[in-house]
Amino acid sequence: MAAVAVSQVKPGDKIAQDVLTPLGSVLFHKGKIVMARELEILQAFLVPSVVIASTDDKNGEEESGADKFFDSNKDAGKAVSPLMEQYVRTVVLLKKVFTQVNSGMSIPILDIRNQLEVLLQHVGDYKILSFSPSTVNNDDYLFHKSVMSAMSCYMLAQWNGFPRNEWMQAALAGLLHDIGNAKVDSSILNKPSNLTAEEVDEMKRHTLLGYQLLKNVTALTEGAKLAALQHHERVDGSGYPLGLGAQKIHPFAKLVAISDIFNAMTMKRAYRKATSPYVVLEQIQKDAFGKLEPVYVQTFIDKVTQFHNGTLVRLSDNRVGEIVFSDRNYPTRPWVNVNGTIVNLTIERQLSIEEIISKQD
Repeated sequence: MAAVAVSQVKPGDKIAQDVLTPLGSVLFHKGKIVMARELEILQAFLVPSVVIASTDDKNGEEESGADKFFDSNKDAGKAVSPLMEQYVRTVVLLKKVFTQVNSGMSIPILDIRNQLEVLLQHVGDYKILSFSPSTVNNDDYLFHKSVMSAMSCYMLAQWNGFPRNEWMQAALAGLLHDIGNAKVDSSILNKPSNLTAEEVDEMKRHTLLGYQLLKNVTALTEGAKLAALQHHERVDGSGYPLGLGAQKIHPFAKLVAISDIFNAMTMKRAYRKATSPYVVLEQIQKDAFGKLEPVYVQTFIDKVTQFHNGTLVRLSDNRVGEIVFSDRNYPTRPWVNVNGTIVNLTIERQLSIEEIISKQD
């Protein structure tokens, strides 16, 4: 840490000590990221210098998010899998990237790609239906959703027969599709109540902002860039920002749309519990008729439910049982053995799978 003259402070610098006004009140708290507006305020209050975190300090803080997670699990006697370790490291990196972008810095695409490659070495252990990070707070929601979307898009690209050289770009499309939110007011992004019409319009701008941020990143293909612009488009033309029809939406954007919806709805949040992945799959299946790419949706549902036999689940009437059979015509409604009684969810439509408890080995 070092005191730096305000004239030498740069956008993206992090304040390491509270900044006080001449009258002694706090102008900025420790940890504040300096941007153009903060520089103007510092100059207006005639603040001569501020204490800025050194590169080592900032790197240590960035790493502490992952290290804190690993330490807490170690203290609880829980083993952290290689997949979860790299997942957390990718979330921490993406959070850092959003902060940098918000400060006007360029996207460190090589760092992103390198970490994503390490994560994807373990993607074979990623079970989409049952993978669940701990409860996600509002501030970190976007980062978790984006990392899970990266893994989902990578697998969707494989499952749908995309060329091998496009799999990584599909994963990057999933990881960076919401990068435009780095430029949206965080109070709007993290608002737990309904947004006003004006706030909705501001939030929708993240698609345009994201494409603008990515369009000059040479390590990304045009498809990965268009995914940021088009992931809220719908095949019937009802989406935004351009109201494109199916033929004009890039395949990567169609993959991201499916992943984005699934991961957003199944994630456990601080203010609400996760929605059952089986309920979400049924909703996505309905949306395939007019909203989402039906071939990609059916492949997604078929693949993620392919090996769920042996999974312990809780039904919507609170009974617990084990999935023992799947009718491939109704993959989201398997047969469940509850204390020796078979519950056929294709017949008992009033019931659904409320929660996945565990996968039996």
